Amino acid sequence: MRTTVGIIGAGPAGLLLARLLHNAGIDSVVLESRDRAYVERRQRAGILEQGTVDVLREAGAGERMDREGLRHDGIELRFDRRRHRVDFPALTGGRSVMVYAQTEVCKDLIALQLDEGGPLLFETEALAVEGAETDRPRVRFRHGGAEGAEDVLECDYVVGCDGFWGVARAAVPDGRTFERTYPFGWLGILADVAPSHDELVYARHDRGFALLSMRSPSVSRLYLQVPADTDAGSWSDERIWDELERRFETDDDWTLRRGPITQKSVTPMRSYVHEPMRHGRLFLAGDAAHIVPPTGAKGLNLAVGDVVTLARALAHRAATGSDDLLDAYSATCLRRVWQAERFSYDMTTLLHTAPDATPFEDRLQLARLDRITSSRAAETDLAEAYTGFPIG
Repeated sequence: MRTTVGIIGAGPAGLLLARLLHNAGIDSVVLESRDRAYVERRQRAGILEQGTVDVLREAGAGERMDREGLRHDGIELRFDRRRHRVDFPALTGGRSVMVYAQTEVCKDLIALQLDEGGPLLFETEALAVEGAETDRPRVRFRHGGAEGAEDVLECDYVVGCDGFWGVARAAVPDGRTFERTYPFGWLGILADVAPSHDELVYARHDRGFALLSMRSPSVSRLYLQVPADTDAGSWSDERIWDELERRFETDDDWTLRRGPITQKSVTPMRSYVHEPMRHGRLFLAGDAAHIVPPTGAKGLNLAVGDVVTLARALAHRAATGSDDLLDAYSATCLRRVWQAERFSYDMTTLLHTAPDATPFEDRLQLARLDRITSSRAAETDLAEAYTGFPIG
């Protein structure tokens, strides 16, 4: 099998890259180890930056998002029983975000790829990337499980969108890694109840962080800061709702709506960057190159920035024969990546209670929140970062 661009992984990064390349007249093949049903139901991010929304629309993948997604023009910061709304459009010249789950983005892109694009091969495991230093890299893969036959995909370029544990990252022999593991995680729930607020609520509390989010007008998504080794099953539904109520407490009459919890899971918190994001004709994108704690809602959006940058570079190469943009890919992406890492770290340390935090550090958190809620410049910095850094 032969193609111009071999894409490993059918998450949002790989699927969007395939769509962008299709629109630019560049052929690709997408290899995905899981089946379609798994890809379309795995729960991940749910906040799309303004730039991500714009890209999906331009790619022809925004129709259902615009119909079913929830535009949000701000977030609420909650601390010391106080509430403060950050107005995104007023601070950023009209930018906003969209609540639209990653599962839905993947469904939309899969449908487009199967209908209009190149091959999208589910249950096809990439085994190795070979010859990345040559002009004919190859992906060895196996279709149909452990008993399936091995085959080879020959490419001009290979793009690893297969996450931290994928074969693409493992095929990069050199480079530097930068990482931080946090001593806490998020206990996340899905609940069949209307959200208790019409925008996201980020709460800093002495007992730990809490986040009120949503997946739809009838489904709530909420999170609690917990120790990193927490077993989600050890928390009863009643205990979860009681703890959320404590952490969201205010001095007004706001109340938390309770409902049936349909899913519980614990998300670890870590920051990770691999430099460079390229080795020969192998390019890394998304979680294969970088991971952010979810506090800043940056993971999916960073992946989008990577593949938009790469698609532009590949289209430029096809049109002009110049490798200039491909050669600049890693440096271009990493400028945005490190800003997102900085913002995600700032939000995490601003709102979470460290196990060994001193009273001095607690007061610093409150001082930082006071600064954001009393200074338009500080509030603008948060709003600009949350709604998204420029792509490219």
